[in-house]
Amino acid sequence: MTEIPPEDSLIEYPSDFPIKVMGKVHPEFAQVMTEVVLQFDPSFDPATVEMRPSSAGNYIGLTFVVRATSREQLDELYRALHGHDMVSMVL
Repeated sequence: MTEIPPEDSLIEYPSDFPIKVMGKVHPEFAQVMTEVVLQFDPSFDPATVEMRPSSAGNYIGLTFVVRATSREQLDELYRALHGHDMVSMVL
């Protein structure tokens, strides 16, 4: 991955940053994804997770608004979420 100089970043750090995670409906999906997010943002409040089921009810979308402190933190969080076997997509 190409390193982006801080002055060229579109994100100012620290800032609140929304991350959407989608996966198949599973009773522990929200809890497991929240645990992953907390590894990268220990101040994250699990009560703020937004959940939206798909129209057919087979998938669920979660929105986490994390406190982004660096590009590295966001990149590592995206990699951890994207690499998780319960996750279909991360935006």
